[in-house]
Amino acid sequence: MRRYAFYGHLIDAVEGFDKYGGWAIPFRDEKGEQLVLPRPVVVSKLRRKRPLCAEEFTYVRARTKHPAKTTMISAQQAAAYYDRNKSSAAYATVDAYLADLVDVLRDEVAELIRLGCTYIQIDSPQYTALLDPELREGYRQRGNDPDRLLDLSIEMDNAVIGDHNGITFGLHLCRGNNQSKFYASGDYAPITRVFRNTKFNRFLLEYDDERSGGFDPLREVPDDRTVVLGLVSSKKAQLESKDEIKKRIEEATACIPLERLALSPQCGFASTMEGNLVTIADQLAKLRLVTETAQEVWGSRVQVA
Repeated sequence: MRRYAFYGHLIDAVEGFDKYGGWAIPFRDEKGEQLVLPRPVVVSKLRRKRPLCAEEFTYVRARTKHPAKTTMISAQQAAAYYDRNKSSAAYATVDAYLADLVDVLRDEVAELIRLGCTYIQIDSPQYTALLDPELREGYRQRGNDPDRLLDLSIEMDNAVIGDHNGITFGLHLCRGNNQSKFYASGDYAPITRVFRNTKFNRFLLEYDDERSGGFDPLREVPDDRTVVLGLVSSKKAQLESKDEIKKRIEEATACIPLERLALSPQCGFASTMEGNLVTIADQLAKLRLVTETAQEVWGSRVQVA
């Protein structure tokens, strides 16, 4: 993937953003070390210059016989790129900006499906920003009510993915993933209506440490959806214990049946071009661990996706 960050396909393919002029947020680690990530801000009317993901998908499609997954930024994530002081000359309200943004993303979904993509993952760590009091206040200061934004975001995501038979749509939620640092903490309880009210088939959820909370919010996931437990860290080099992963999967089955669960790393190994503090060998070992554990837990039913 040729992106400077997981959201880079939007910024590079769509005219209208100041790439580094937006609301900067601090990432931190357990030691208290911080780095600040400057983010984009919308400063002019959006105009799609080229497809966001089509080139990436066709490249992968030509090199595998397996289904190829594409990842896209969510409208909710890009809502953070509106600042009433810097954006109002282009869009008087955040709603006007988001209306244009949804159109861009919906067109991209249609193009990917036309090209044969059957699995589209929407990345939205900003949903988990609504768990964190400090980040919620940041939204308020920039003209967004966080509670209203949650409902609006669900509506936008549903509009983006639409109604497409035979296409798997996944929603990935994490709490920040940048050079082995994070920006938010808290369990999923305050945003469980994302599980109940969106159209996503799969929820790919961060669950690799105590910042993610417990499994109890999974009781709110509808019976026809799958939850992918992100129990393997993409931030830390230390390899997890297979027995501990199996134990945590067993704990999750108290809230959701095993046949509706799956296993993965908690996020990508490089959500930004700087990557995380893990080597290629670390990454391979963790992917091997995910595959072996899944085969032992789910047996012949396991599918690598």
